[in-house]
Amino acid sequence: MDFKGIIICICWLLGVVYGRKNVLFFAVDDLRPELTCYEGEDFPSFVHPPIHSPNIDKLAAKSLLLKRAYVQQATCSPSRTSVLTGRRPDTTHIYDLSHYFRDLGGNFTTIPQYFKQNGYISAGIGKIFHHGSASNHDDPISWSMPYYHGKQYGWESREKSWAAIPDDELIDKPLVDSQIAEHALNTLKMFAKGGPHEGTPFFIAVGFHKPHMPFVFPESFQQYYPTDSVKLPSNPYAPSEMPEEAWSNYFELRNYPDINMLNVTGDINTTLPDNAVLELRRAYYSALSYTDSLVGRVMEGLKTYGFESNTIVSLWGDHGYQLGEHGEWCKHTNFEIATHAPLMVRIPGMTDDGIVTEQLTEFVDLFPTLVEAAELEPMPLCPEDSSEIELCREGDSLMPLVKNPKGLWKDAAFSQYPRKGQVMGYTMRTNHYRYTEWVRFAYAPIYKPHWGKVYGIELYDHNIDSEENINVAYDPEYTDLCLELSIKLHAGWRAAIPYQN
Repeated sequence: MDFKGIIICICWLLGVVYGRKNVLFFAVDDLRPELTCYEGEDFPSFVHPPIHSPNIDKLAAKSLLLKRAYVQQATCSPSRTSVLTGRRPDTTHIYDLSHYFRDLGGNFTTIPQYFKQNGYISAGIGKIFHHGSASNHDDPISWSMPYYHGKQYGWESREKSWAAIPDDELIDKPLVDSQIAEHALNTLKMFAKGGPHEGTPFFIAVGFHKPHMPFVFPESFQQYYPTDSVKLPSNPYAPSEMPEEAWSNYFELRNYPDINMLNVTGDINTTLPDNAVLELRRAYYSALSYTDSLVGRVMEGLKTYGFESNTIVSLWGDHGYQLGEHGEWCKHTNFEIATHAPLMVRIPGMTDDGIVTEQLTEFVDLFPTLVEAAELEPMPLCPEDSSEIELCREGDSLMPLVKNPKGLWKDAAFSQYPRKGQVMGYTMRTNHYRYTEWVRFAYAPIYKPHWGKVYGIELYDHNIDSEENINVAYDPEYTDLCLELSIKLHAGWRAAIPYQN
């Protein structure tokens, strides 16, 4: 190639890189889809106060809003690992909060890593990967810039499950999530006109901790939830005929001294006193609205620095959350309220008028969606054994739903949750049912279920029981349906794809 040809090639490459859309990647810990934009049958509970979430709702109004999106495991590290690698827990081999996917699953490429490899500067702020050993301290290979966590001033480590901090006390010692939002704004400024990274495409991941426990927030956010507006859940008892494997004893909540002193055991069909339930629900909502305000701050910065028209924005919660429904708390189950979480993707010029879909989607779909939206090289579908393959996907790009939100799509979403004693609960959400089998599971080196060893079965008919209060798996009228759903569950996610890849 002559000199002129080299110059043309360089100019073309620069045009490709510097003309690309940026990505702003929000993650929110323990976020229920109990937001105004989810009003209707997709709310996690029929009993709730009006949720004050104007900023997330504003983002949703210009996004592809996935009203029925499901995580692959309802706890932090397994869910985040699955989202960030685009692969399911039985591929990442991450089921807990301590192991690292590159040690157990494979050297998988992550979302920020892939954008980094494609000429983006990737910046991680707050909680994106689960902290500590679960990510080898935020998976360093994924980021171009030093990782930012913020400074702890002791607010989040109080010996109480929740705390409303007077706003004036936070002026000099802000909450960590406020620091995260401020750092996100400063990072955006670095890419703006006159900044050191002007003209370079960015992938900025902003992870907010709240409303994760303890529910700590500026006191002023309680104004949106007067005490008399907060209601008790309508279903404070475990589902009838529920197998005991389905139950979590909400150890995360019971570890707080103020809850421990209530002498709650976490046993099936026990729950907290009504006043404690109401306090916790109000505190969760207040913390949620606090996080919403921070999302608004960062989005306003995106506009201020001139990136609104060329930045893809995604927002997701790492799983749902139980606030006394079924007598349960936190996550750690396969119930609808734990596996169903918010997911939305804003693509300038494509979703400006808002697109809502009721199709069943999964969080493993986010990776290929962002890749396609940014016009990067598409990802291949993973083979059965992808442990030696760095880049592939076990979800599907959601871009077809941008064009046709009612179009042909997968007919089931899959999640799972482990229990002690080598038991795994595999659950499947179809349009009208949730079907779950608790079976024997072999860990390393096999990582496979033994479908013939069943400890419990659940079937919830969402046509008549959207709160999943009655397990009809043992009802003779549902015998044939259980068999049909069992075959479908065993066939797995590949069989639910509406086309052959």
